[in-house]
Amino acid sequence: MEECCRRGIAIPALTQSKADPIHWKPLPGAQTQGYECEADELFYGGAAGGGKTDLAIGLATKCHKRSLILRREATQLRGIIERSREIIGDNGRFNEVLGIWRDLPGARVIELGGCPHESDKRKYQGRPHDLIVVDEAPEMLESQVVFIIGWARTENPDQRVRVLLTGNPPTTTDGLWVIRRYAAWLDEHHPNPAMPGELRWYAVIDGVETEVASGDPFIHDGEEIQPKSRTFIPARVDDNPYYMATGYKAQLQAMPEPLRSQMLYGDFTAGTDDDPWQVIPTEWVRQAQKRWIDPIDMYCDCVGVDVARGGKDATVIAKRYGAVLAQPLKYPGSATPDGDAVAQLVITHVQAGTWINIDVIGVGSSAYDTLRRTERYAVTGVNVAEGTKAVDRSGKLGFANLRSQLYWNMRELLDPVYGENIALPPGQELLGDLCSAKWSLTMRGIQVQSKDEIKAKIGRSPDVGDAALLAFAPFAKPFEATDMLRAGKTRESIRGW
Repeated sequence: MEECCRRGIAIPALTQSKADPIHWKPLPGAQTQGYECEADELFYGGAAGGGKTDLAIGLATKCHKRSLILRREATQLRGIIERSREIIGDNGRFNEVLGIWRDLPGARVIELGGCPHESDKRKYQGRPHDLIVVDEAPEMLESQVVFIIGWARTENPDQRVRVLLTGNPPTTTDGLWVIRRYAAWLDEHHPNPAMPGELRWYAVIDGVETEVASGDPFIHDGEEIQPKSRTFIPARVDDNPYYMATGYKAQLQAMPEPLRSQMLYGDFTAGTDDDPWQVIPTEWVRQAQKRWIDPIDMYCDCVGVDVARGGKDATVIAKRYGAVLAQPLKYPGSATPDGDAVAQLVITHVQAGTWINIDVIGVGSSAYDTLRRTERYAVTGVNVAEGTKAVDRSGKLGFANLRSQLYWNMRELLDPVYGENIALPPGQELLGDLCSAKWSLTMRGIQVQSKDEIKAKIGRSPDVGDAALLAFAPFAKPFEATDMLRAGKTRESIRGW
């Protein structure tokens, strides 16, 4: 017995009745676990052939009244449409033009659609669905998914509402948000890892999504907040006896790496394909994260401060200890409404002699003025839109603006052959931010995409990455070699400062 369609009322989930002539039931193992999962939001899959499509159609035809199934491109829905026809048969009517199943048993409706552009998410605004499925979620932008699933709801108190995301490990850096969203299950560096199918609870507090202890509602600043549960259930081709019988596993085994590990085992740590014009190669960042050590008791040489412009952006403080960057500190824009608030926040994280590089666009200019009035810190105001006379390591290429120089400087520091062995903290957000920018060669030199262009691409502001760029800016104090820091030496013991 399972609370499949209605909460509080136990109904048979896997039996067939005359009122429901659709003959489908989940396969034993992972698919049944996904079908019976109690999470408000489930990410199901990982490997290829685990029955993701069937689970989506099964939930829509058995447990929910109004369902929405999405892919990034509507043309990618053909496989789902054909499989839904096999499962539903003559027990419903499909409108090919609108992509809607109607007249299904139980008066159910299934809508299928695409969301190719970031702005297309608004097509689904205000439309109630008690089941929202995002198929191949890593191909979608995080901003699209978060916006659309926010409309999952129903007017029927007896009808369960849930979200199902399916997909394989991301093959490009654009899909790394999935690992960040399900970090407790997918990020090998997560401090408190979760078991497959284990429920974790999340709530947005002061604009920041935060893991909380339970699903119990709580009061914050006079508002009652209801946490939502989330989990991940891995599925492989081994869980699908039909694919195993046809030799599909052998096809997956024949794939080249890293696709073989991604599709056969659902390995979320396998490599992603970089765009040829990506400024910073993904593997260079991963190697820097593997070199990371916690900079406890080291001297903080420099702090990079990316100031929130309001809204959903965050003020980020990135503290550099020699060649090692500490875990960035994030504060919602509401916590830094003006320059004085930003300046006071920065002061709590620095010491005498620490160099401060702060973004002076918008609110940052006021914070810069406040910090300059103190004599304990060296402060540099950074306007990334300004021009620069700097050139790259070869001495042949200039930069269109300071932002391009900062990105290229990070690229050169991370270069495994000619770089400086800098160490970056583990985390998918920093990885995604640094690897999201592309470059082109213009008459003015190397041109890196603007922050707004990157934001439109990945669906969020790359604040953490920008703060890291400022912490390693080439006009800050020089940093020490990583091997010296590993030996536990402070800057004073190395240079006598």
